[in-house]
Amino acid sequence: MRIKNCKPSGKVQGKLLEFFVAGTTARTAASILGIHRNSAVRFFRKLREEIAKKQEERSEKFFGRVGIDESYFGGVRKGKRGQGAAGKIPVFGLLKRGGKVYAQIIQKTNAESLIPIIREKV
Repeated sequence: MRIKNCKPSGKVQGKLLEFFVAGTTARTAASILGIHRNSAVRFFRKLREEIAKKQEERSEKFFGRVGIDESYFGGVRKGKRGQGAAGKIPVFGLLKRGGKVYAQIIQKTNAESLIPIIREKV
């Protein structure tokens, strides 16, 4: 898989993809491959964007029993945790029992922003 407008060569992108799938951080992958950390960070970000784009294209309705939840990603561990922590990004997810998952970055975790997503997907 080749990400367009990304500096690393195809071979390096392949290795970065392996590290991404393994759950390695971009900084660690860059260190191992001997490339600048910003190149790895940019590649990981573009890869996430491509995954999100594909997920939007495959947008299917969920039916039956569906689990919903929100979570917070990013930020540092110091200080407040959870909803009010600085630098965290709220992500809302739907899980169909048996494997299908839908996740979306949201601005607020209130009913006004979540109910339209639920109505659209379920």
